[in-house]
Amino acid sequence: MAGKSMERCFRDRGMCKFYRHEDLMARPSSFTCTDGRVLSVNDQVAVALRRLSSGESLLSIGVSFGMNQSMVSQITWRFVEAMEECGLHHLRWPSTETEVQNIKSKFEKIRGLPNCCGAIDTTHIIMCMPSVDPSNDVWLDQEKKHSMVLQAIVDPDMRFRDIVTGWPGCMGEPLILKNSGFSKLCEGGQRLNGKQIELSKGSKVREYIVGDAGFPLLPWLITPYQGKGVSSAKSEFNKRHFATRMVAQRALVRLKDMWKIIQGEMWRPAKHRLPRIVLVCCLLHNILIDLEDDIQDEMPLSHLHDSGYKQQVCMAGDENGAMLRDLLCQKRFAYMREIHA
Repeated sequence: MAGKSMERCFRDRGMCKFYRHEDLMARPSSFTCTDGRVLSVNDQVAVALRRLSSGESLLSIGVSFGMNQSMVSQITWRFVEAMEECGLHHLRWPSTETEVQNIKSKFEKIRGLPNCCGAIDTTHIIMCMPSVDPSNDVWLDQEKKHSMVLQAIVDPDMRFRDIVTGWPGCMGEPLILKNSGFSKLCEGGQRLNGKQIELSKGSKVREYIVGDAGFPLLPWLITPYQGKGVSSAKSEFNKRHFATRMVAQRALVRLKDMWKIIQGEMWRPAKHRLPRIVLVCCLLHNILIDLEDDIQDEMPLSHLHDSGYKQQVCMAGDENGAMLRDLLCQKRFAYMREIHA
């Protein structure tokens, strides 16, 4: 969507209601256009949203709004800081039983996977960094691009529920996952530890999330079956698994398409600031969903958010994870009849 349409969308829907005016105005400022007009809070929001949604250079946006590059940068960062302070409640793990059950129900209606709480995926945020600086090599990923990784766990409405960013592109999905707070909470029994459901007598399914073959198979993270010549039942499970985890891929497509500042090569971003930009873009993504804006229906449903990157495969597997996956594969028929009845 064009920057002006984005600005209008947020103005019309009362974007300023999502943070207090004093948060943006806490520090005295005298932001004025070249014609001497003082910028209101709404004007500052419009400038920041234009920068985040268009991905245009500071110079280009400055020309559009009649201000210099430095002012565009300052206004954008004041907005980012305000969103970090006031908007974090838009990105959180579900906290009530009702909310959790609603998520599970929606996931199950996709293709019949019971007790699923989320879909996980990663994407690369490409950075424009001088190749002559050897210290930048740590950011080189498997495709020889400088990038930062975003790991996201998404609900069935494509809302981000947990994100991790800031790790260099050279790190694979298993290592990023292992070092994440989400993984530590799961391993410690503090997350995905809710109500189990009984598929048949003596067969219970715990809470879990789904991810692609790049992730390890864990007791709480179910990945697809690998290898050639899998049985028809396993092949069918993989199809259902793929359809379920597709919400994460589509959410990342929408994120990059809506907030183009993280879609491709940024204008030489500061490495310590890029994670904050990504976080705020994820918050804005969720706010649009919370607003139930029609703009979401206009977004593409492609799942190609990491064009040019090959699918990585992790062969690590946990016995309990394998048992849960087999149970979900074998006990599908009763649930499918119930859902489609």
